[in-house]
Amino acid sequence: MSYSTIIYTTKDHVASITLNRPEAGNRLNLELAQELAEVCRRINQDETVYVVILSGVGDKAFCEGGGVEEMGTVYSAANAVAAIEKPVIAAVNGDALGPGLELALSCDIRLASDRAKFGFPEVAKGFIPAGGGTQRLPRIVGRGKALEMILTAEAITAEEALEIGLVSKTVPSEGLMTEVEALAKDIAAKGPVALRFIKEAVNKGLDLTLEQGLRLEADLYFLLHTTADRTEGINAFLEKRKPKFKGQ
Repeated sequence: MSYSTIIYTTKDHVASITLNRPEAGNRLNLELAQELAEVCRRINQDETVYVVILSGVGDKAFCEGGGVEEMGTVYSAANAVAAIEKPVIAAVNGDALGPGLELALSCDIRLASDRAKFGFPEVAKGFIPAGGGTQRLPRIVGRGKALEMILTAEAITAEEALEIGLVSKTVPSEGLMTEVEALAKDIAAKGPVALRFIKEAVNKGLDLTLEQGLRLEADLYFLLHTTADRTEGINAFLEKRKPKFKGQ
């Protein structure tokens, strides 16, 4: 299937989604939000995809926001990314503002260009983030810093984003994709079923008590033992070779 506002490719079990509206700062509009939701569903149905990279075209903007007139649909885009069952890496190649930052927050790991800026400008326009920003940001950077960013509407630099844990690494712009692709390749070499279970355990566990979370982890651990990948992992270890996982 071809897309008008995104570029979608797959290689070696890694899927790449690139927002492709450079003339508009890769801003979300109705068409982009719909195509993004569709490709996220497609990825969940594709057993050959183990890891996902989300980025934007160019070196100035990851996603600079979205259209207020299409707010309901546009803001649902972050939830579509969050619903991807495989690990998702955000390659924040430029500014991530408003709904663009919410897209980045919906990913599991964030690496950023050293030129990128991050912020929620909504309150300066008289409204609030509505795509998960008020919920996901404090879970990542803490309540105080999240409130400061949202209430002041001021953008922060990539350096500060690294300091507060919003991103895990900053990279010179020209080397960002090389770094992200290497990370994705490394993760994709691991057991794909285990990768999905780890993401499920961590994400769901945040909303559970410790006892409930431990029970979830144990259930997933025992379920993993019924898979062919688990058997392959054990055999590969005993035979001192690289495992050949199939996601089953």
